[in-house]
Amino acid sequence: MKVIVASDHGGVNIRKEVTNLLEEMNIEFEDIGCDCEGSVDYPDYGIPAAERVANGEFDRAILICGTGIGMSISANKVKGVRCALVHDLFTAKVTREHNDSNVLAMGERVIGPGLAREIAKTWLSAEFEGGRHANRVSKISEYEA
Repeated sequence: MKVIVASDHGGVNIRKEVTNLLEEMNIEFEDIGCDCEGSVDYPDYGIPAAERVANGEFDRAILICGTGIGMSISANKVKGVRCALVHDLFTAKVTREHNDSNVLAMGERVIGPGLAREIAKTWLSAEFEGGRHANRVSKISEYEA
């Protein structure tokens, strides 16, 4: 599995926790920032990361901003991306199992670093169940086309 990770200024701390987790799990990843203290625009990081998932360069992406909302909205504008905004372990698991999400968004101002690590680990470990869920995900892909 290859994962791309990005954040705006509001998600820098949790992004570091996530990249540490990826190293511990021996998952190949690329961290595209931001590495800044000043305010930046989340679409400048979220959209390029989502595009790299959509074009097959990466299997998944993890995006972090202050609330996760801006990153999730931006990522979901990219055809082929199913980004889920997650702030608990149950939805982290179910969005992979039922929705085959390929992008995870989290909000640093909403959750702490420990929970962010657990959410990311749960999401990275869960598998798509297919079955009746595959038909539903296909309807989204058909609409995009």
